[in-house]
Amino acid sequence: MQTTTTPLPNSRLQIDFEVPPERLDKAIVQAVGRLSRHTRVSGFRPGKAPRIVLERVLGPTVILDEAVDALVEESFREVMRESDIAPLTSPEVEVSQAEEGKPVIFKATVQVRPNLKLGDFDSFGFKPEIKPVDETMVEKVLDELRDGQARLDPVSDRGAKKEDYAVISFAGTRDGVPFDGGSSDRMPLVLGNDRLIPGFEDHLMGVAKGDTVEFDIVFPADYQEETLRSQTAHFSVTLKELREKIAPPADDEFAKSVGKFETLDELKAELRKRLEANALDHARHEFSDKIIEYAAANATVDLPDVLIDQEVEVMHDELRSALARQGVTEEAYLKVLTKTEEDLHAEFRPQAEKRVKTLLTLTEIAKVKGVDVPDSAIEAEITQARSRYADNQSLLKYFESERGRNYIKSTIRRSRTVEQLVDEWLAAHPDSPRLPHLEDNAEASAVSTSSAEASASVGVTDPGSLETSAASATSKS
Repeated sequence: MQTTTTPLPNSRLQIDFEVPPERLDKAIVQAVGRLSRHTRVSGFRPGKAPRIVLERVLGPTVILDEAVDALVEESFREVMRESDIAPLTSPEVEVSQAEEGKPVIFKATVQVRPNLKLGDFDSFGFKPEIKPVDETMVEKVLDELRDGQARLDPVSDRGAKKEDYAVISFAGTRDGVPFDGGSSDRMPLVLGNDRLIPGFEDHLMGVAKGDTVEFDIVFPADYQEETLRSQTAHFSVTLKELREKIAPPADDEFAKSVGKFETLDELKAELRKRLEANALDHARHEFSDKIIEYAAANATVDLPDVLIDQEVEVMHDELRSALARQGVTEEAYLKVLTKTEEDLHAEFRPQAEKRVKTLLTLTEIAKVKGVDVPDSAIEAEITQARSRYADNQSLLKYFESERGRNYIKSTIRRSRTVEQLVDEWLAAHPDSPRLPHLEDNAEASAVSTSSAEASASVGVTDPGSLETSAASATSKS
Protein backbone atom coordinates (compact mmCIF):
# COMPACT_ATOMS: atom_id res chain seq x y z
CA MET A 1 0.00 0.00 0.00
CA GLN A 2 1.32 3.41 -0.95
CA THR A 3 0.33 6.53 0.96
CA THR A 4 1.19 10.19 0.69
CA THR A 5 0.37 12.59 3.52
CA THR A 6 -0.08 16.29 2.85
CA PRO A 7 -0.76 18.89 5.58
CA LEU A 8 -3.67 21.25 4.94
CA PRO A 9 -4.65 24.53 6.64
CA ASN A 10 -6.35 24.51 10.05
CA SER A 11 -4.63 21.33 11.27
CA ARG A 12 -6.06 19.01 8.63
CA LEU A 13 -4.29 16.20 6.82
CA GLN A 14 -4.95 14.77 3.38
CA ILE A 15 -3.79 11.18 2.96
CA ASP A 16 -3.74 9.74 -0.56
CA PHE A 17 -3.99 5.94 -0.75
CA GLU A 18 -3.19 3.42 -3.45
CA VAL A 19 -4.15 -0.07 -2.29
CA PRO A 20 -3.00 -3.10 -4.37
CA PRO A 21 -5.69 -5.01 -6.31
CA GLU A 22 -5.00 -8.24 -4.41
CA ARG A 23 -6.19 -6.58 -1.21
CA LEU A 24 -9.42 -5.66 -2.97
CA ASP A 25 -9.79 -9.29 -4.07
CA LYS A 26 -9.45 -10.39 -0.44
CA ALA A 27 -11.94 -7.72 0.70
CA ILE A 28 -14.46 -8.95 -1.90
CA VAL A 29 -14.21 -12.53 -0.57
CA GLN A 30 -14.79 -11.24 2.96
CA ALA A 31 -17.72 -9.08 1.81
CA VAL A 32 -19.36 -12.09 0.14
CA GLY A 33 -19.04 -14.01 3.39
CA ARG A 34 -20.58 -11.22 5.48
CA LEU A 35 -23.45 -10.53 3.12
CA SER A 36 -24.15 -14.23 2.62
CA ARG A 37 -24.45 -14.74 6.37
CA HIS A 38 -26.93 -11.88 6.71
CA THR A 39 -28.98 -12.34 3.52
CA ARG A 40 -31.74 -14.92 3.19
CA VAL A 41 -31.40 -16.64 -0.18
CA SER A 42 -33.88 -19.34 -1.17
CA GLY A 43 -32.19 -22.72 -1.56
CA PHE A 44 -29.03 -21.79 0.36
CA ARG A 45 -28.11 -22.02 4.01
CA PRO A 46 -26.82 -18.80 5.73
CA GLY A 47 -23.26 -18.09 4.57
CA LYS A 48 -23.36 -20.53 1.64
CA ALA A 49 -24.81 -18.41 -1.18
CA PRO A 50 -22.18 -17.72 -3.87
CA ARG A 51 -21.35 -14.26 -5.14
CA ILE A 52 -23.23 -14.59 -8.43
CA VAL A 53 -26.44 -15.49 -6.58
CA LEU A 54 -26.01 -12.67 -4.05
CA GLU A 55 -25.54 -10.16 -6.84
CA ARG A 56 -28.81 -11.26 -8.44
CA VAL A 57 -30.57 -10.74 -5.08
CA LEU A 58 -28.82 -7.60 -3.84
CA GLY A 59 -27.74 -5.90 -7.04
CA PRO A 60 -24.57 -6.02 -9.16
CA THR A 61 -22.60 -3.34 -7.25
CA VAL A 62 -23.49 -4.11 -3.62
CA ILE A 63 -20.67 -6.60 -3.01
CA LEU A 64 -18.02 -4.36 -4.56
CA ASP A 65 -19.30 -1.35 -2.62
CA GLU A 66 -19.23 -3.35 0.62
CA ALA A 67 -15.69 -4.53 -0.09
CA VAL A 68 -14.41 -1.06 -0.97
CA ASP A 69 -15.98 0.52 2.14
CA ALA A 70 -14.36 -2.10 4.38
CA LEU A 71 -11.01 -1.79 2.61
CA VAL A 72 -11.03 2.00 2.90
CA GLU A 73 -11.75 1.83 6.64
CA GLU A 74 -9.13 -0.88 7.20
CA SER A 75 -6.48 1.02 5.23
CA PHE A 76 -7.18 4.29 7.03
CA ARG A 77 -6.96 2.66 10.47
CA GLU A 78 -3.74 0.93 9.48
CA VAL A 79 -2.08 4.22 8.52
CA MET A 80 -3.34 5.89 11.70
CA ARG A 81 -1.71 3.15 13.79
CA GLU A 82 1.59 3.11 11.89
CA SER A 83 1.90 6.91 11.85
CA ASP A 84 0.77 7.29 15.48
CA ILE A 85 -1.89 9.78 14.39
CA ALA A 86 -4.98 10.22 16.55
CA PRO A 87 -7.65 11.91 14.40
CA LEU A 88 -10.03 14.38 16.02
CA THR A 89 -12.84 13.61 13.58
CA SER A 90 -13.96 10.88 11.21
CA PRO A 91 -12.27 11.19 7.81
CA GLU A 92 -13.87 12.67 4.74
CA VAL A 93 -13.25 10.02 2.08
CA GLU A 94 -13.27 10.43 -1.70
CA VAL A 95 -12.76 7.27 -3.80
CA SER A 96 -11.47 7.94 -7.32
CA GLN A 97 -10.86 4.35 -8.49
CA ALA A 98 -12.50 1.13 -7.33
CA GLU A 99 -12.43 -1.54 -10.02
CA GLU A 100 -11.61 -5.22 -9.74
CA GLY A 101 -8.14 -5.97 -11.02
CA LYS A 102 -6.94 -2.43 -10.41
CA PRO A 103 -5.54 -0.62 -7.33
CA VAL A 104 -8.11 1.10 -5.11
CA ILE A 105 -7.30 4.81 -5.13
CA PHE A 106 -8.84 7.20 -2.61
CA LYS A 107 -8.01 10.15 -0.40
CA ALA A 108 -9.00 10.77 3.21
CA THR A 109 -9.06 14.22 4.79
CA VAL A 110 -9.03 14.31 8.57
CA GLN A 111 -8.76 16.82 11.41
CA VAL A 112 -5.75 16.15 13.64
CA ARG A 113 -4.18 17.70 16.70
CA PRO A 114 -2.67 21.04 15.70
CA ASN A 115 1.06 21.67 15.63
CA LEU A 116 1.86 24.13 18.39
CA LYS A 117 5.09 26.12 18.26
CA LEU A 118 6.54 26.85 21.66
CA GLY A 119 7.97 30.25 22.46
CA ASP A 120 9.88 31.13 25.60
CA PHE A 121 8.42 29.46 28.66
CA ASP A 122 11.11 29.55 31.35
CA SER A 123 13.01 32.83 31.02
CA PHE A 124 10.36 35.01 32.60
CA GLY A 125 11.26 38.02 34.73
CA PHE A 126 8.63 37.70 37.44
CA LYS A 127 9.00 35.87 40.74
CA PRO A 128 6.73 34.51 43.48
CA GLU A 129 4.89 37.12 45.52
CA ILE A 130 4.35 36.11 49.13
CA LYS A 131 1.79 38.14 51.05
CA PRO A 132 3.00 38.94 54.58
CA VAL A 133 0.94 37.81 57.55
CA ASP A 134 0.06 40.55 60.04
CA GLU A 135 -1.75 40.67 63.37
CA THR A 136 -5.02 41.75 61.72
CA MET A 137 -5.12 38.51 59.74
CA VAL A 138 -4.47 36.47 62.87
CA GLU A 139 -7.26 38.30 64.70
CA LYS A 140 -9.64 37.68 61.81
CA VAL A 141 -9.09 33.91 61.97
CA LEU A 142 -9.41 34.06 65.75
CA ASP A 143 -12.75 35.84 65.38
CA GLU A 144 -13.90 33.17 62.93
CA LEU A 145 -13.04 30.47 65.46
CA ARG A 146 -14.95 32.36 68.15
CA ASP A 147 -17.88 32.80 65.80
CA GLY A 148 -17.98 29.04 65.33
CA GLN A 149 -18.52 28.60 69.08
CA ALA A 150 -20.94 31.48 69.45
CA ARG A 151 -24.37 30.99 70.99
CA LEU A 152 -27.65 32.60 69.99
CA ASP A 153 -29.23 34.39 72.94
CA PRO A 154 -32.80 35.72 72.93
CA VAL A 155 -33.18 39.52 72.69
CA SER A 156 -35.90 41.21 74.74
CA ASP A 157 -34.51 44.59 75.80
CA ARG A 158 -34.03 46.27 72.42
CA GLY A 159 -35.19 46.40 68.83
CA ALA A 160 -33.73 44.47 65.92
CA LYS A 161 -30.41 45.45 64.37
CA LYS A 162 -28.14 44.18 61.64
CA GLU A 163 -26.62 40.71 62.13
CA ASP A 164 -29.44 39.67 64.48
CA TYR A 165 -31.05 36.29 63.83
CA ALA A 166 -34.77 36.71 63.31
CA VAL A 167 -37.85 34.67 62.50
CA ILE A 168 -40.65 36.59 60.80
CA SER A 169 -44.09 36.01 59.37
CA PHE A 170 -45.32 38.23 56.57
CA ALA A 171 -48.17 38.75 54.15
CA GLY A 172 -47.84 40.72 50.93
CA THR A 173 -50.55 42.17 48.70
CA ARG A 174 -50.80 44.13 45.48
CA ASP A 175 -53.82 46.44 45.32
CA GLY A 176 -55.16 44.57 48.32
CA VAL A 177 -54.88 41.15 46.66
CA PRO A 178 -52.43 38.47 47.93
CA PHE A 179 -49.95 37.14 45.34
CA ASP A 180 -48.08 33.86 44.95
CA GLY A 181 -44.96 33.67 47.09
CA GLY A 182 -45.88 36.83 48.96
CA SER A 183 -46.50 35.29 52.38
CA SER A 184 -44.91 33.02 54.93
CA ASP A 185 -45.80 31.92 58.48
CA ARG A 186 -42.20 31.36 59.51
CA MET A 187 -39.18 32.74 57.66
CA PRO A 188 -35.72 32.65 59.33
CA LEU A 189 -33.16 35.22 58.22
CA VAL A 190 -30.05 37.09 59.32
CA LEU A 191 -30.87 40.77 59.24
CA GLY A 192 -28.72 42.83 56.90
CA ASN A 193 -28.05 40.06 54.38
CA ASP A 194 -30.81 41.25 52.04
CA ARG A 195 -32.09 37.72 51.54
CA LEU A 196 -35.49 38.99 50.47
CA ILE A 197 -36.37 42.06 48.39
CA PRO A 198 -33.68 44.76 48.53
CA GLY A 199 -34.69 47.23 51.26
CA PHE A 200 -37.17 44.81 52.88
CA GLU A 201 -35.05 44.19 55.96
CA ASP A 202 -34.39 47.91 56.47
CA HIS A 203 -38.00 48.24 57.65
CA LEU A 204 -37.31 45.73 60.45
CA MET A 205 -34.51 47.71 62.07
CA GLY A 206 -35.58 48.77 65.59
CA VAL A 207 -38.65 46.54 65.63
CA ALA A 208 -39.11 44.61 68.89
CA LYS A 209 -40.02 40.95 69.21
CA GLY A 210 -43.78 40.47 68.85
CA ASP A 211 -44.35 43.78 67.05
CA THR A 212 -45.84 44.17 63.59
CA VAL A 213 -44.73 46.67 60.96
CA GLU A 214 -46.38 47.58 57.66
CA PHE A 215 -44.76 49.19 54.64
CA ASP A 216 -44.80 49.48 50.85
CA ILE A 217 -41.88 48.36 48.73
CA VAL A 218 -41.08 48.31 45.01
CA PHE A 219 -39.72 45.12 43.47
CA PRO A 220 -36.49 45.64 41.48
CA ALA A 221 -36.71 45.82 37.69
CA ASP A 222 -34.62 42.63 37.34
CA TYR A 223 -36.56 40.58 39.91
CA GLN A 224 -36.59 36.87 39.05
CA GLU A 225 -40.41 36.73 38.91
CA GLU A 226 -41.33 38.74 35.83
CA THR A 227 -44.86 39.58 36.98
CA LEU A 228 -43.47 41.40 40.02
CA ARG A 229 -40.77 43.44 38.34
CA SER A 230 -41.03 47.16 39.19
CA GLN A 231 -44.34 46.46 40.96
CA THR A 232 -45.32 48.03 44.31
CA ALA A 233 -46.46 45.67 47.07
CA HIS A 234 -47.70 46.21 50.62
CA PHE A 235 -46.32 44.00 53.39
CA SER A 236 -47.38 43.32 56.95
CA VAL A 237 -44.49 41.75 58.88
CA THR A 238 -44.44 40.36 62.43
CA LEU A 239 -41.14 39.77 64.24
CA LYS A 240 -41.76 36.40 65.95
CA GLU A 241 -38.25 35.66 67.27
CA LEU A 242 -35.11 37.73 67.76
CA ARG A 243 -31.69 36.47 68.81
CA GLU A 244 -28.15 37.84 68.80
CA LYS A 245 -24.92 35.94 68.37
CA ILE A 246 -22.66 36.02 71.44
CA ALA A 247 -19.10 34.84 70.81
CA PRO A 248 -16.94 33.56 73.68
CA PRO A 249 -14.22 35.97 74.88
CA ALA A 250 -10.76 35.65 73.38
CA ASP A 251 -8.89 34.35 76.41
CA ASP A 252 -6.89 31.37 77.63
CA GLU A 253 -10.04 29.35 78.33
CA PHE A 254 -11.16 29.74 74.74
CA ALA A 255 -7.70 28.69 73.52
CA LYS A 256 -7.98 25.50 75.59
CA SER A 257 -11.39 24.75 74.07
CA VAL A 258 -10.13 24.68 70.47
CA GLY A 259 -6.99 22.56 70.84
CA LYS A 260 -3.96 21.63 72.87
CA PHE A 261 -3.15 25.19 73.84
CA GLU A 262 -2.58 26.49 77.33
CA THR A 263 -2.77 30.16 76.49
CA LEU A 264 -4.28 32.50 73.94
CA ASP A 265 -0.77 33.47 72.82
CA GLU A 266 -0.02 29.82 71.95
CA LEU A 267 -3.19 29.68 69.85
CA LYS A 268 -2.29 32.90 68.05
CA ALA A 269 1.22 31.61 67.36
CA GLU A 270 -0.23 28.48 65.76
CA LEU A 271 -2.69 30.53 63.70
CA ARG A 272 0.14 32.71 62.44
CA LYS A 273 2.16 29.61 61.52
CA ARG A 274 -0.75 28.21 59.50
CA LEU A 275 -1.41 31.52 57.80
CA GLU A 276 2.23 31.76 56.79
CA ALA A 277 2.11 28.22 55.36
CA ASN A 278 -1.06 29.15 53.49
CA ALA A 279 0.65 32.24 52.13
CA LEU A 280 3.52 30.16 50.76
CA ASP A 281 1.12 27.66 49.21
CA HIS A 282 -0.95 30.47 47.68
CA ALA A 283 2.21 32.09 46.33
CA ARG A 284 3.23 28.82 44.67
CA HIS A 285 -0.18 28.45 43.00
CA GLU A 286 -0.16 32.05 41.78
CA PHE A 287 3.40 31.65 40.53
CA SER A 288 2.41 28.47 38.69
CA ASP A 289 -0.54 30.24 37.06
CA LYS A 290 1.69 33.09 35.89
CA ILE A 291 4.19 30.63 34.38
CA ILE A 292 1.35 28.88 32.52
CA GLU A 293 -0.04 32.16 31.22
CA TYR A 294 3.44 33.29 30.12
CA ALA A 295 4.12 30.04 28.26
CA ALA A 296 0.72 30.01 26.54
CA ALA A 297 1.00 33.68 25.54
CA ASN A 298 4.33 32.99 23.82
CA ALA A 299 3.13 29.88 21.98
CA THR A 300 1.55 29.98 18.54
CA VAL A 301 -1.07 27.56 17.21
CA ASP A 302 -3.97 27.49 14.79
CA LEU A 303 -6.75 25.97 16.90
CA PRO A 304 -9.28 23.77 15.09
CA ASP A 305 -12.94 24.43 15.85
CA VAL A 306 -13.52 20.84 16.96
CA LEU A 307 -11.26 21.27 20.01
CA ILE A 308 -12.77 24.63 20.92
CA ASP A 309 -16.31 23.28 20.54
CA GLN A 310 -15.41 20.34 22.77
CA GLU A 311 -14.06 22.64 25.48
CA VAL A 312 -17.19 24.81 25.25
CA GLU A 313 -19.25 21.70 25.99
CA VAL A 314 -17.02 20.91 28.98
CA MET A 315 -17.52 24.44 30.32
CA HIS A 316 -21.26 24.15 29.77
CA ASP A 317 -21.36 20.89 31.73
CA GLU A 318 -19.33 22.49 34.53
CA LEU A 319 -21.99 25.22 34.72
CA ARG A 320 -24.82 22.67 34.84
CA SER A 321 -23.12 20.86 37.73
CA ALA A 322 -22.52 24.11 39.62
CA LEU A 323 -26.15 25.13 39.21
CA ALA A 324 -27.36 21.69 40.30
CA ARG A 325 -25.32 21.94 43.51
CA GLN A 326 -27.17 25.20 44.24
CA GLY A 327 -30.54 23.64 43.46
CA VAL A 328 -31.00 25.80 40.35
CA THR A 329 -32.08 24.45 36.97
CA GLU A 330 -30.36 25.59 33.81
CA GLU A 331 -33.73 26.69 32.43
CA ALA A 332 -34.33 28.98 35.41
CA TYR A 333 -30.78 30.32 35.20
CA LEU A 334 -31.14 31.22 31.53
CA LYS A 335 -34.53 32.76 32.19
CA VAL A 336 -33.14 35.10 34.83
CA LEU A 337 -30.28 36.13 32.52
CA THR A 338 -32.62 36.33 29.51
CA LYS A 339 -30.09 34.31 27.52
CA THR A 340 -30.13 31.24 25.30
CA GLU A 341 -27.81 28.25 25.23
CA GLU A 342 -26.24 29.74 22.09
CA ASP A 343 -25.54 32.96 24.03
CA LEU A 344 -23.75 30.95 26.72
CA HIS A 345 -21.62 29.13 24.15
CA ALA A 346 -20.63 32.41 22.53
CA GLU A 347 -19.56 33.73 25.95
CA PHE A 348 -17.66 30.53 26.75
CA ARG A 349 -15.74 30.49 23.47
CA PRO A 350 -12.90 32.96 24.25
CA GLN A 351 -12.13 31.17 27.52
CA ALA A 352 -12.43 27.80 25.79
CA GLU A 353 -9.84 28.88 23.22
CA LYS A 354 -7.52 29.96 26.03
CA ARG A 355 -7.98 26.67 27.88
CA VAL A 356 -7.28 24.54 24.80
CA LYS A 357 -4.17 26.55 23.95
CA THR A 358 -2.95 26.15 27.53
CA LEU A 359 -3.47 22.36 27.41
CA LEU A 360 -1.55 22.09 24.16
CA THR A 361 1.23 24.35 25.41
CA LEU A 362 1.80 22.32 28.56
CA THR A 363 1.74 19.11 26.53
CA GLU A 364 4.55 20.42 24.31
CA ILE A 365 6.58 21.57 27.34
CA ALA A 366 6.13 18.12 28.87
CA LYS A 367 7.62 16.58 25.72
CA VAL A 368 10.57 19.01 25.82
CA LYS A 369 11.15 18.30 29.51
CA GLY A 370 10.70 14.55 29.13
CA VAL A 371 7.91 14.40 31.72
CA ASP A 372 6.14 11.04 31.75
CA VAL A 373 3.53 9.29 33.87
CA PRO A 374 3.91 5.63 34.89
CA ASP A 375 1.00 3.23 34.50
CA SER A 376 0.89 2.83 38.28
CA ALA A 377 -0.12 6.49 38.68
CA ILE A 378 -2.92 6.06 36.15
CA GLU A 379 -4.17 2.90 37.85
CA ALA A 380 -4.17 4.69 41.21
CA GLU A 381 -6.43 7.38 39.75
CA ILE A 382 -8.77 4.80 38.25
CA THR A 383 -8.98 3.08 41.63
CA GLN A 384 -9.94 6.42 43.15
CA ALA A 385 -12.52 6.93 40.39
CA ARG A 386 -14.08 3.53 41.14
CA SER A 387 -14.60 4.62 44.72
CA ARG A 388 -15.71 8.18 43.96
CA TYR A 389 -18.07 7.32 41.08
CA ALA A 390 -19.38 3.95 42.26
CA ASP A 391 -22.94 5.25 41.75
CA ASN A 392 -22.23 6.85 38.37
CA GLN A 393 -21.35 4.09 35.96
CA SER A 394 -21.27 6.34 32.90
CA LEU A 395 -18.48 8.50 34.38
CA LEU A 396 -16.64 5.43 35.66
CA LYS A 397 -16.86 3.78 32.25
CA TYR A 398 -15.19 6.85 30.72
CA PHE A 399 -12.27 6.86 33.15
CA GLU A 400 -11.75 3.11 32.62
CA SER A 401 -11.77 3.51 28.81
CA GLU A 402 -8.69 4.16 26.71
CA ARG A 403 -9.90 7.72 26.13
CA GLY A 404 -10.38 8.26 29.87
CA ARG A 405 -6.99 6.77 30.72
CA ASN A 406 -5.41 9.13 28.22
CA TYR A 407 -7.24 12.03 29.88
CA ILE A 408 -5.89 10.99 33.28
CA LYS A 409 -2.35 10.55 31.94
CA SER A 410 -2.38 13.92 30.18
CA THR A 411 -3.79 15.70 33.23
CA ILE A 412 -1.14 14.27 35.56
CA ARG A 413 1.57 14.94 32.99
CA ARG A 414 0.62 18.60 32.70
CA SER A 415 0.44 19.00 36.47
CA ARG A 416 3.90 17.46 36.90
CA THR A 417 5.25 19.67 34.15
CA VAL A 418 4.10 22.83 35.92
CA GLU A 419 5.52 21.63 39.24
CA GLN A 420 8.82 20.84 37.54
CA LEU A 421 9.00 24.35 36.07
CA VAL A 422 8.40 25.86 39.50
CA ASP A 423 10.96 23.62 41.19
CA GLU A 424 13.56 24.36 38.49
CA TRP A 425 13.08 28.09 39.01
CA LEU A 426 13.42 27.70 42.78
CA ALA A 427 16.59 25.66 42.33
CA ALA A 428 18.03 28.39 40.11
CA HIS A 429 17.11 31.07 42.69
CA PRO A 430 18.28 29.73 46.07
CA ASP A 431 17.73 33.12 47.74
CA SER A 432 13.99 32.93 47.06
CA PRO A 433 11.81 31.54 49.89
CA ARG A 434 10.94 27.87 49.45
CA LEU A 435 7.37 27.25 48.30
CA PRO A 436 6.29 23.85 49.65
CA HIS A 437 2.85 22.35 49.14
CA LEU A 438 0.62 22.30 52.18
CA GLU A 439 -0.23 18.59 51.95
CA ASP A 440 3.23 17.03 51.93
CA ASN A 441 3.62 17.71 48.21
CA ALA A 442 0.63 15.46 47.49
CA GLU A 443 -0.26 15.32 43.79
CA ALA A 444 -3.67 16.71 42.92
CA SER A 445 -6.18 14.12 41.79
CA ALA A 446 -6.90 13.92 38.07
CA VAL A 447 -10.43 12.53 38.54
CA SER A 448 -11.78 14.42 41.55
CA THR A 449 -12.45 17.84 40.07
CA SER A 450 -15.45 19.48 38.46
CA SER A 451 -13.47 19.73 35.22
CA ALA A 452 -12.73 16.00 35.28
CA GLU A 453 -16.40 15.18 35.85
CA ALA A 454 -17.45 17.50 33.04
CA SER A 455 -14.84 16.01 30.69
CA ALA A 456 -16.07 12.53 31.51
CA SER A 457 -19.68 13.57 31.03
CA VAL A 458 -18.93 15.06 27.62
CA GLY A 459 -16.55 12.19 26.75
CA VAL A 460 -13.70 14.39 25.57
CA THR A 461 -10.57 13.35 23.76
CA ASP A 462 -7.87 15.19 25.67
CA PRO A 463 -5.75 17.30 23.27
CA GLY A 464 -2.65 16.33 25.22
CA SER A 465 -3.16 12.65 24.44
CA LEU A 466 -2.89 13.18 20.69
CA GLU A 467 0.54 13.16 19.15
CA THR A 468 1.23 15.38 16.16
CA SER A 469 1.84 13.74 12.82
CA ALA A 470 4.91 14.12 10.69
CA ALA A 471 4.33 16.93 8.24
CA SER A 472 4.13 16.05 4.55
CA ALA A 473 5.46 12.52 5.11
CA THR A 474 5.44 9.97 2.29
CA SER A 475 5.47 6.28 3.19
CA LYS A 476 5.22 2.95 1.37
CA SER A 477 4.20 -0.36 2.82
